[in-house]
Amino acid sequence: MSRNRGAEMLDALPSYYADSRLVGNLTAREADELAVFHERVQDVLRQFFVDTATWGLAKWEELCGLPVQESKPVDQRRSMIKSKLRGAGTVTLAVIKEVVDSFENGEIGIQENFGNYEVVITFIGKRGVPPNLNDVITAVREIVPAHINLLYQFTYLRWDELDRAELTWAELDALNQTWDELEVWKV
Repeated sequence: MSRNRGAEMLDALPSYYADSRLVGNLTAREADELAVFHERVQDVLRQFFVDTATWGLAKWEELCGLPVQESKPVDQRRSMIKSKLRGAGTVTLAVIKEVVDSFENGEIGIQENFGNYEVVITFIGKRGVPPNLNDVITAVREIVPAHINLLYQFTYLRWDELDRAELTWAELDALNQTWDELEVWKV
């Protein structure tokens, strides 16, 4: 890349520099430095957006009032930040859905039971318990009024789905899955 950039820089100079090894070497080195500089500028710009931030996530966490947790995976940290940003304002089912959707495996169905003062959140995107369920619970609890009870439900493989697959016990055994793996298996 720098050779092309160096050649472009050399082409922009007066033609009497074209045969100069010294000028050619200088423009090649400057092109290398400019490429490094450009990448560093791009890296800084990536920190201004939650979806592309890496080392800047700590600043986002501070801005959102979250503890800086550099030991957590980047995608989980981004999810917490996004949920905090989305959770501002009046709490509706749509806001709760937006907050939970910002997490990994966060696709949900949501139901409100007015008489029981509860909201039922059912994870439907992937089967089983999401890996960052505690973060989801914390984020939702922060935005939902304290008098509302939150219930979480998870989806698993149902027997009727397994029956529809029409597998013999030998075929099922050949899948070589543990019970935990089978519970979240998609037919």
